Amino acid sequence: MSFDALLFLSFGGPEGPEDVRPFLENVTRGRGVPPARLDEVAQHYLHFGGVSPINRLNLAIIDAVRAELTRQGMTLPVYFGNRNWHPMVEDTAAKMVADGIRTALVFPTSAYGGYSACRQYDEDITRARTAVDEALDLVKLRQFFDHPLFVDAVADAVRAAYTELPADQRDQARLVFTAHSVPTSADEAAGPPEEGGRRYSRQIAEAARLVAEAVGVPGYDVVWQSRSGPPHIPWLAPDIVDHVDTLHAQGVQALVVSPIGFVSDHLEVIWDLDAEAKDRAAEHGMSFTRAATPGPDPRFAQLIVDLIREHTHPTTPRKLSPLPAAGCTRNGLPCATHCCEPPTRRPTP
Repeated sequence: MSFDALLFLSFGGPEGPEDVRPFLENVTRGRGVPPARLDEVAQHYLHFGGVSPINRLNLAIIDAVRAELTRQGMTLPVYFGNRNWHPMVEDTAAKMVADGIRTALVFPTSAYGGYSACRQYDEDITRARTAVDEALDLVKLRQFFDHPLFVDAVADAVRAAYTELPADQRDQARLVFTAHSVPTSADEAAGPPEEGGRRYSRQIAEAARLVAEAVGVPGYDVVWQSRSGPPHIPWLAPDIVDHVDTLHAQGVQALVVSPIGFVSDHLEVIWDLDAEAKDRAAEHGMSFTRAATPGPDPRFAQLIVDLIREHTHPTTPRKLSPLPAAGCTRNGLPCATHCCEPPTRRPTP
């Protein structure tokens, strides 16, 4: 099958104070989140001038992908669409149809499976196709948590983070990987039922293992961040800030944090890690350094083109683990029956 374009599909982020509240309302639509909680989260964005770096970073990745496509002799226009802020994916779909695009590959900015990490992008694709009367045929690229270029980029960022610590603390520093927490019920539903669930947390754990192995660090932790649900609903734990307390109690004096669950910096990475976790470490007198996300690394654009080539020049997927190379879907249909079923939305008390 030939393709006319690539759709780069992401989460979106506000680009000024006036964007923050409507952006958050888009993010939480249908979830019954009370206004007071939106006001609280809005302050995190306003602390940084109401601007998330995610759109700027995504545009830089897109430029790098275009350059990499040219370098490899491939002609494929790249379009940019978001779930929650401009350019909205529905508007991008209309632009694509107006430009004569009929078939396109879709790159979602998530390396993992699960509802929020994968299936929700299929919902975005369905919404985009509905907006253009299904005039687009859209094929979503697979998950890439164990792609060698992803692992290499994250590993090099971890190595660089170690060098930012005092020399006498590097050998004793604890390596901590973080990813976005989700309700445990959502993780249990991640993947097809016959797989036993937990595709999201298992993939995060495998990516962390691969990176730690590449760096040569035998001991490390996998923790979570950015929990937003009510306290009576169990989410993946421990939280990164709580884990900093635990490490301090164990006598750890320095830590390196790798946000392995994220492709690019955005407000949750900056607030939860560079502000809250770093400040908690400072309260304990601990050294703290945070590894870069892989999006700006030149290998990330190469990875995206490699995933494209799996469809345009069929090859065996490059991967470093035995876990399934899942997530490739067509026109918003799930990649397997009952895979990553969406959660039942309940109003937040």
